[in-house]
Amino acid sequence: MPLNTQPNIENPDAFYQRLVELHQDRSEEQSRLINASLVLLLANHVGDASVLEEAMRIAAQTADQP
Repeated sequence: MPLNTQPNIENPDAFYQRLVELHQDRSEEQSRLINASLVLLLANHVGDASVLEEAMRIAAQTADQP
């Protein structure tokens, strides 16, 4: 199963708003822990090692762009 990089969130604005709210009134360390927990929970949900590898490769490329 290839990584789906096409828009796939039913209501992306609502999701983004909820994500912002999740981080409100949190310290930087708490926000980092929340993000790490989300990554691990979602990676576990995906489960497919090749899809996770592809996602990590794309994320690394995004971080390396100027």
